This record gives sequence, C-alpha cells and structure tokens, in this order.
Amino acid sequence: MGSAPASEPATGEVHLRPGVQTAVKLLVVGHFAVGKTTFVGALSEIRPLRTEEVMTEAGAIVDDLAGMTDKTTTTVALDFGRLTLNDRLVLYLFGTPGQQRFAPLWHDMTRGALGALVLADTRRLGHSFEVMGVLEELGLPYAVALNQFDDAPAHELDEVRDALDLLPETPLVRCDARDRVSSTRALISLVEYLLTRIGHLEHT
Repeated sequence: MGSAPASEPATGEVHLRPGVQTAVKLLVVGHFAVGKTTFVGALSEIRPLRTEEVMTEAGAIVDDLAGMTDKTTTTVALDFGRLTLNDRLVLYLFGTPGQQRFAPLWHDMTRGALGALVLADTRRLGHSFEVMGVLEELGLPYAVALNQFDDAPAHELDEVRDALDLLPETPLVRCDARDRVSSTRALISLVEYLLTRIGHLEHT
C-alpha cells in the first residue's frame, strides 16, 4: 500500500460551489517518500497540481532511498488539491516536499495554514520527529496518520503514540493514502481536532 500511484481523482467542477463561505488551508506533511503526493491526489476533487521531478543521481546522494526501489520522482515545490466538505466549507490541501533541503519552502507554506496532517511510516517512525518538531516550533496543531504500506510492521496505535511521544489529545489514525475514503477519514480527524481547539479557545 502507501505510495503507489493513486487512482484518477474526481475532475468535476473546477469552480467553487455557490454559497461556499469558508476556505481553510491545511498542510499534508511528512518525511521523504511517505505518500503525501498520493494522499493529495486521492482526495482532490480537481486535478491536483503537482511539481514532481525525476530523481537524479545527484539527488540520490542526499535522499534516503533505502527500501524504496520503485521511487523514481520527488516533489520539489508542492502538491495542491481541493476538497469541498459541504456547501459552506472548502479545504485547500498543500503537500510539502519531505527533504530537509526544502525547509525554507516548508516554513513559507505554513503561513495561513490552520493545521497539518502528518503522514508517518511505521518502517521509519524516527523520520517523523523532525517534521513534528518544525510544526511544534511554529505552533501549528497537527494530527498523525499512519500510511499503511504492505511491508510495514503492524503496531498497536498506543505503541506508536508512545514511540512518537504524542500528546494524549493529538489524533492518531491509520490510513491508506491511495484510498479516497480512508484518506478522507484521516483528514476529518484533523478537522475535528482543529474545531475542538477553536471551541476551547473561544471559551477561554
């Protein structure tokens, strides 16, 4: 599972529905080759904007390709998709590049974002700490979704939560980035969490 090519996304109306009142910017983040491009492509109701380039020998020197023999392209700027949740709310999804050398772009993309969904891989959980560290440094709330690769070890969510040292309130779910329903559920876990945080802030 995981980062295999996604099925063709819905490509219906390009323009927003009449009556949409709120647009929310969300980031889809994670380390290199965790499935961010696939995730955005599976969810977007428009043809997603992708900035993928073929990986070169020069890039292989700095990008960890261990266990990813079929990885041939990489995001060099961003992935962009759109998902209308209802008649009033639309989500703009920005997928970030995973390599450290794109960190300055990463910081720019967080501006105006309400929150982030961190995609994680149980084969390389340690790679997620740097990603979560940046979000915490910027004060951007996040949820974590385990992208279920076929050869990834299966761990109980409580074990993963402890390994990632997540706060009790931080959502942690499983997903298949290729599957629209599964990816939607992961994104909803983030949206519900953000709404809860907003509700707490309004009552303090």
